[in-house]
Amino acid sequence: MALLLYVEESTGAALAVALLLLAGDFTPGLFGAFAGAVGDRFDLRRVMVTCDVLQGGLVLVMAVTLPPLPVLLVLVAVRSVVGQVFQASSRSAVPALVKDEDLERANSALGAGTNGLEAIGPLVAAGLFLVTDVRGILLVDAATFLVSAVILSGLPKIPPGEPSGNSLIKDAKDGLGYIWRTKVIRVIGLGFFAGVAFSGVDDVALVFLGRDELSGGESATAALYAGVGIGLVAGYAVLTKYASRFRMTALMLAGFAVSSVGNLVTGLAWAMWAALALQVFRGLGIAGLDVAISTYLQRIVPANMLSRVFGNLYGAIGLAAGVSYVFGGLLLEQTDARVTFVVAGVGGLLATAATAIGLRRTAPDPDPQPDPDPQQDRERESEP
Repeated sequence: MALLLYVEESTGAALAVALLLLAGDFTPGLFGAFAGAVGDRFDLRRVMVTCDVLQGGLVLVMAVTLPPLPVLLVLVAVRSVVGQVFQASSRSAVPALVKDEDLERANSALGAGTNGLEAIGPLVAAGLFLVTDVRGILLVDAATFLVSAVILSGLPKIPPGEPSGNSLIKDAKDGLGYIWRTKVIRVIGLGFFAGVAFSGVDDVALVFLGRDELSGGESATAALYAGVGIGLVAGYAVLTKYASRFRMTALMLAGFAVSSVGNLVTGLAWAMWAALALQVFRGLGIAGLDVAISTYLQRIVPANMLSRVFGNLYGAIGLAAGVSYVFGGLLLEQTDARVTFVVAGVGGLLATAATAIGLRRTAPDPDPQPDPDPQQDRERESEP
């Protein structure tokens, strides 16, 4: 938030702000295959701590220098790529730290601590701007990475799976090949990409819906962007307790559908409060989708390939977000915010249906479940 305001104030150019967003969201997607390969080659605790130290150092450089736009874009892009390595490694570390039957709760808690709390970032920035400036906020941000590194250093060692002995480039290619060969993961990845490419247009269209179609002021329109964050926090809180009751493929498809319906009906909203409620509803779906995909992949992907799968998956999401920004902007120019939301919702539902069909054709039961009582299972196997 601080960087967005700094770029807007120092350049006054909408293009500069757009370039900053692309550097932070789109660039990591180009390096997703390499980001995941790092986690599959080294101890995951060491990777996460190193990533936090590097991110903190990069933000510190931004704070001290407040560099011109070209240099700032490079620093933001590099920090985002390092963050991509951290994200892939942290998700692949979860199965090594918790029991299989606790994966749903662990992923819900992890989602609340990332996607959920990220939603309050603009509010924190607003409060900090009352007592400091952009440089001060960036210094606080740099400190949080270092605190995170200290906390993560208390984890046990999480060694990688059996090393391949190949180069980083070869490991990255193998990761892409594994995803393409494994039908169920390919279906999920393509479905996720298509879903985000449609649903992500709300980042562009929501401000126009609030200001133009619903005639809201700046505060009311800004509140619309908090709707998804509220839904995420509530969704993760509920899933922490109840996610284990659902089949992950069913929860995944429900998350796709709820997120898409939320956008579709937001385009038909008749009042600001209705649009806010529908964005909260959409956030619930995103939380379910996040927990379901993470848990499902952690159960079916071999440990020595898991970071690469997550790296490519989240890299594809970044690329899809970039596509959605362009798609949303072009659609807004030709129509209006209501039509844009409806088109996004319908497209998301079509992607959901295609994903459901693909999962059904992939395997009779593509949804492994944890054994509720492994001891009983071993006793049954020993019986004649």
